Amino acid sequence: MSGTFVGMPAFPAAAHEAVRNETLRGNLRHATHTIRAKRAKAVAEVSDWAALREAGKRIKDHTLRHLDRYLEQLEEAVTAAGGTVHWATDADEANRIVAYLVKATGESEVVKVKSMATQEIGLNEALEAEGIRAYETDLAELIVQLGKDRPSHILVPAIHRNRGEIRDIFRAEMSEWGRPAPEGLTDTPAELAEAARLHLREKFLRAKVGISGANFMVAETGTLVVVESEGNGRMCLTLPETLISVVGIEKIVPTWRDLEVFLQTLPRSSTAERMNPYTSTWTGTTDGDGPSTFHLVLLDNGRTDTLADEVGRQALRCIRCSACLNVCPVYERAGGHAYGSVYPGPIGAILSPQLRGTGSEIDASLPYASSLCGACYEVCPVAIDIPEVLVHLRERVVEGGPVVREGNKVVLKPAKGHAAERAAMRAARWAFSRPGALRAGQRLASRTRGLHPRSLPGPGRAWSGTRDLPAVPAEPFRDWWQRTRGGSTGEGGAK
Repeated sequence: MSGTFVGMPAFPAAAHEAVRNETLRGNLRHATHTIRAKRAKAVAEVSDWAALREAGKRIKDHTLRHLDRYLEQLEEAVTAAGGTVHWATDADEANRIVAYLVKATGESEVVKVKSMATQEIGLNEALEAEGIRAYETDLAELIVQLGKDRPSHILVPAIHRNRGEIRDIFRAEMSEWGRPAPEGLTDTPAELAEAARLHLREKFLRAKVGISGANFMVAETGTLVVVESEGNGRMCLTLPETLISVVGIEKIVPTWRDLEVFLQTLPRSSTAERMNPYTSTWTGTTDGDGPSTFHLVLLDNGRTDTLADEVGRQALRCIRCSACLNVCPVYERAGGHAYGSVYPGPIGAILSPQLRGTGSEIDASLPYASSLCGACYEVCPVAIDIPEVLVHLRERVVEGGPVVREGNKVVLKPAKGHAAERAAMRAARWAFSRPGALRAGQRLASRTRGLHPRSLPGPGRAWSGTRDLPAVPAEPFRDWWQRTRGGSTGEGGAK
C-alpha cells in the first residue's frame, strides 16, 4: 500500500491523542448517531433484509473462489467493448500506469471521482510528482483536499469537520485551487454547497481526463458501476475525453443480475437511502457518447495475498458502505485518522493489516483497535465476521506463523512487545488442559482475594490501566455447585 500514512504512531497512542479533542468527538458523535439511526430505519423497511445479506455474502464468496476466471472474463468483455485493461501488482505500478496514460493525452490536470483505491495507492501525490494536478470533485473529498487533510471516514471523508471549519477552509484555500469562495460566505449548508458547485463547475467543463474507481465490475458484460449522491461522479464519467478507472480486483461480480442484490443493500447501509440518486454504468466506449478512450487498471496491491488466508479473505467481501464505522464505539471516540490508513474503523482494522502486512507498529496494533462487541458484524450487509478476523489477526501478531506475501509463502516472526502476552496465554493453556491444577488455582485465588491488587503490575498495567480487574468470587463455581447440589444431577445439569 501507499506510504501516505507512514510515520503514524500505533493506534493506542493516536487514539489517546484523538479522544482529548472535544470538537472532534462532538463532530463524530453527532454524525455517526445521525447516520446509523437513518440506516436502521431504511433497513427496517425491507422485509427480506436477512435474505439479501446472505445472498450478497454468497455472491462475494463464490466470486472470490473463482476470481481468476471472472477477472479473465472481465478483461475479455472490456476489451471487446473498446476499453483497454492494465494489470497493476502494487501501488507503484498502478501509479506509473496512470501517470503514463495521463501524459499520453498531453494534459496536466485531471478530475476525480471519490475513490478509495486511488487513495490507497497515493495516486494524487504520485501524479503531483509527475507534474499532474488531480482535482477531487466529491464535496467531502474537496474539503479534505483544500484543507490539506486526510480522509477519516469511508463514506464521509470530512466527517471530522463541522460547518464552521469547512467555511474557513473554503475562504482560505479555494482561490489557490481555482475559483475563490464567494464574498461573505457563511456556514449554512446551502451556501457551502453552492460555493463548491461554482468552484467545481469550471473544472468539469475544462477537464479532458477523468479518473474514477468503481463500486462494482460485471464480468459477463465488462460494465463498471459507480453509485454516488452528488452528481459529480456523473460529470467526471461522461464529460472528459479519456476515462481511467482504478479498481481493486475484488470489486467484481459475475453477472448483471448480481447487481440487484447490492443496489438494494449498499444505499441503505451507506447513505440510508432506498436507492442512490446517481447510479452510473458504462461499458467500454461508444462513438459520440461519453469518453472516447477508456482504461481500466485492475489493482492487486495485497489482495491476492489476502485471498490466500481462509479466515481473513472475508474482508474482501466489503462493499465500502461504512456501516461498521457508524456503529463502532471505538471509531466514534477515536476518529478515522488514528487508524493510520485510508480504511478506518472496523473494516480498516482487518483490511489494512492484510494488505500491508503487520510488520509496522501501526499495522500490528490495528487488530487490537476494537472492543469485540460485534456491532460491526451485525450491520455488515455482506456478513463479514469482523470480530473473528480481528482475533485471527491478533494471533498472527502475537504468535507469527505462515502467511502469503507478494505471492510467496513466508513465516512471520512474532511481533515485538508481546512476550508477556504469549507467556500468559501459554500458562492459561497449560492450566485449562489440567483440571486438577485449574481447580487448585481457583481455590487459591478465592482464599487470597483480599490480597489482590486493584491493578496489574508490569506489562499488565496496559490492560488494567483502562479497566477494572474482575472481582474474584468467594468460592469457585465447582465448589459452589458441589455445596449447593451435592454433586447430584438435576434438570439441565451434569455431574
